[in-house]
Amino acid sequence: MNAKRVLLTGGAGFIGSHLTGELLKLGHQVTVLDNLSSGRLENIQEFEGCESFRFIKHDVSEPFCEDFDWIFNLACPASPDAYQTDPIQTTKTSMLGAFNMLGLAKRCGARLLQASTSEVYGDPKVHPQVESYWGNVNPVGVRSCYDEGKRVAETLCNDYRRQNGVDTKIIRIFNTYGPRMRVNDGRVVSNFIVQALQDKDITVYGDGSQTRSFCYVKDLVRGILAMMTKDSFPGPVNLGNPGEYKVRDLAEIIIKMTNSKSRIINLPLPSDDPTVRRPDISLAKKELHWEPKIDLNEGLLLTIAYFDKELTKRVIK
Repeated sequence: MNAKRVLLTGGAGFIGSHLTGELLKLGHQVTVLDNLSSGRLENIQEFEGCESFRFIKHDVSEPFCEDFDWIFNLACPASPDAYQTDPIQTTKTSMLGAFNMLGLAKRCGARLLQASTSEVYGDPKVHPQVESYWGNVNPVGVRSCYDEGKRVAETLCNDYRRQNGVDTKIIRIFNTYGPRMRVNDGRVVSNFIVQALQDKDITVYGDGSQTRSFCYVKDLVRGILAMMTKDSFPGPVNLGNPGEYKVRDLAEIIIKMTNSKSRIINLPLPSDDPTVRRPDISLAKKELHWEPKIDLNEGLLLTIAYFDKELTKRVIK
């Protein structure tokens, strides 16, 4: 494959930084845009000095103009704690970010991949979730800044493709975990591991019977690259691990794996929290020849080791 000029928004974030590394390994020239609201410079520190890499601090809700072959639009806080902190900015990031990046793709003839989310399905009445399902989203709830922002981004992608001929692709990312998540990320895997490593109470919201699926970040990145290099397939396509676990069971697994003295406590379930989540990845298997390879135990061991180092560094400081 010829080297591409790549723009990656949100490239200093958890998923974005892993994708940056893979793109550089493949020989592409990568420009990362990130406003560092949830991304971290330490995530991309290892790429400094690489001639094919550069970082620009920039907010995607503002226009950006250069020529690129590929655009990956990943910019947006992804954990409820992060995106509910400034919901208006979250909506602007999804909507205006997609609008600005699609405008750029139209101008320079780039292929654009939009990172959408399983949250477009809301609290689903179809299980597992298939791409043809329209979802059950509360448009005025506390999570709607993220859910509806991503739904609008998908709308813009489809309309830019139909009206302007822009080569767009949509992926719907399900729960993803792994190294480079922030200690205070706020998502269930990072919360449980950090609490368990410190022998703190593990906070399970509701009775813990709600289900989630967990995809290790390297598997997700493989899926993202498979989608970007697939011609004549705009998606949307689900990218996630179809293994389904109750949240309380996940807590117990992590307690056992960390030899923690933590006990599980229950707190009220947040508003609009989905009761079930599991991707149907039949379409990804068919079109992208992709499916996850790393099982939960293997991925958790790698993630626990990462957080153990992160917490140790904080103690030393």
